Amino acid sequence: MAERDYLADCRARLAFDLMANTWNPVVLWALRHGPRRPVQLRREIGGIRTKVLTETLHRLAYNGLIARDSYREAPPRVEYRLTELGRSLLGPIEAFGAWAHQHGDEVMAAQESFEQLSG
Repeated sequence: MAERDYLADCRARLAFDLMANTWNPVVLWALRHGPRRPVQLRREIGGIRTKVLTETLHRLAYNGLIARDSYREAPPRVEYRLTELGRSLLGPIEAFGAWAHQHGDEVMAAQESFEQLSG
């Protein structure tokens, strides 16, 4: 990649921005086995507030990574599912997770060491 490939509006930057939000890859990963209702996502993910989940679902739909399906039932039901575009990110998310699992202790040790030297 040339240096100009990292401009503010470049495609790589767009992809990095999508994954930079903590909840984007988490929600995408939670949808890997099929459609989920928001309440199911909250239960499976844990630690995510309703408002944050709603914002994340909106952001992912806006970017074409998930789709929202509404069902006219009593009571009304809404489910979210991965699009093909969203499914294409599962491999990179899995690879990043594997890296984190393998190197997480090293990163935390570096943080601790830095804090001790800085503080």
